[in-house]
Parts: sequence; C-alpha cells; structure tokens
Amino acid sequence: MSRNYEMFTEFGNDAVDAIVTRARVLKFDWPTVLQELIELADRHPKDFGEAVDTDVRVAVYNELKFDTPFYVPR
Repeated sequence: MSRNYEMFTEFGNDAVDAIVTRARVLKFDWPTVLQELIELADRHPKDFGEAVDTDVRVAVYNELKFDTPFYVPR
C-alpha cells in the first residue's frame, strides 16, 4: 500500500508514489517532479487527471521535503 497523495483511487496513489520513488532515487528537483505529475495527468486524464490538483502537488512536495518555491512558471 502506497502513501496517500490525495488521488481519487489507491491506483492513483500508487502511480504518484512511483514518481516520488523515482524522484528520490534520481534526485529530481521540484520542477522535474511537477513535470512528471503533469505528464501523468496529460497521458491518462481519465485515470490520473487529478495528479495536477493542488492537494496532490502539495502532498508530493511535502513528502519529498522540498524547500524551493512551490509555484513554478511554465
């Protein structure tokens, strides 16, 4: 069972947890993680569209203990 990242389903939380795990291993910065969440939502909007919701982004940001600016210009 993965952590709760505020996704609508456990399957969604698992998908986001995979991003968090990769981010830890590969030492991603916040803009890279955010891009991963955006790509997940864009590739699979029906299943993971909420990956870009503020609650999900905040949960991931906090889980990875970032201290850089949360808002990233696109």
